[in-house]
Amino acid sequence: MKHIDIFKALSNETRLNILKWLKEPEKNFPKQQAHLPKEVSIEGGVCVGDIQDKVNLSQSTVSHYLSLMQKAGLLEAVRYGQWTYYRRNEDTIKKVAEFMEKEM
Repeated sequence: MKHIDIFKALSNETRLNILKWLKEPEKNFPKQQAHLPKEVSIEGGVCVGDIQDKVNLSQSTVSHYLSLMQKAGLLEAVRYGQWTYYRRNEDTIKKVAEFMEKEM
């Protein structure tokens, strides 16, 4: 885990908000998984389009933000058909919190 990449990813208010919102996806993205058939469940995953609607930025900007956060290990991505769903990587978030508590 490269801490500098994580802190760079978190240095933007919108990216920080996305990470916070994904902590409670049912509350913050009520229409999540609208593109999925009922038999498919992506636990905690939210479609890029739903995130884009909430942040009110271009699809390319949101995709870039999500990619940065995924490369830093803060998010996991799952593809289903043409849609990509993102959810928090709780393991990495826990390690960052432990690092902050121990090292900072």
